[in-house]
Amino acid sequence: MSDVPSAAATTERERPPLWLTAAPGLFLLLWSLGFPVAKIGTLHVDPLLFLGLRFVLVLAIMLPIWLWLRPPMPTRPSAWGHQAVVGFLIQTVYFGCCYSAFALGSSAGVVALIVSLQPILVALAAPAMVGETIGKRRWLGFGLGFVGAVVVILGRSTVEGVTLSGLLLTIAALLGMSGATLYEKRYGQPLHPVSANLIQYATGLITTLPLILLFGHFTLDWDGALVGSLAYLVVGNSLIAISLLLAMIRRGEASRVSALFYLVPPCAALFSWWLIDEPMPPISWLGMGIAAAGVALVSRKPRNRQA
Repeated sequence: MSDVPSAAATTERERPPLWLTAAPGLFLLLWSLGFPVAKIGTLHVDPLLFLGLRFVLVLAIMLPIWLWLRPPMPTRPSAWGHQAVVGFLIQTVYFGCCYSAFALGSSAGVVALIVSLQPILVALAAPAMVGETIGKRRWLGFGLGFVGAVVVILGRSTVEGVTLSGLLLTIAALLGMSGATLYEKRYGQPLHPVSANLIQYATGLITTLPLILLFGHFTLDWDGALVGSLAYLVVGNSLIAISLLLAMIRRGEASRVSALFYLVPPCAALFSWWLIDEPMPPISWLGMGIAAAGVALVSRKPRNRQA
């Protein structure tokens, strides 16, 4: 009799909070929407300058919030360093290389397709770096997810117009996000999201500023489209989506979280169809279904076997 309440209490404690249950879907929505929104923004401003403006605005929001809340900052230099590395890999390497690849003529389809390889890279490296075991079912899920992403991109006929420099930058972006996922899983420590964002975006600004000064063009077309793009990328993409991503990595397995990126190209294609009238042919809907099935396989946790 006494075992029943104890088991129920244990189950209640193990149940994830509601926000964590909703985090994958919300992250996918916010992150995918960022692609067409960023494309709109880069039509009005140099990509590197656009990235720098985003960092400045995020810090302008985060700094007063930090001064008001006074959340704890890392107490050890190594913890500061870990946050800075993650910030550099995501903000400077991933976003900086993606935006620059677009500027050099790479199509959105090529960039999305190459970046969607991230789950496979993470799965290959996860056993050695963070001690995760990847079973046959999850490898099948990775394969389905990648096939679905390819079908979506090929269906839109956007895999074209890539230059060697753009291709190299896109591969660098892929390595940046994959490295950030694994690094955060191995070295990341619980830290208030305001403090983590402040450090990471400050790192992004500091490391991007020299690139802006060397390669950027300081011309702006301040209109509603640019302001709206910046506003969304600052709040939805930079503050909320990145915080959700880091929280999911800390609370779950890196390879499961990375599998979400298979759904980013299909969802980004869907949003691009709605927002900027890019075509979404029937075969792309099939690809979205295949990618979703792959993510479901990877994300499903095995049932505990009873003795």
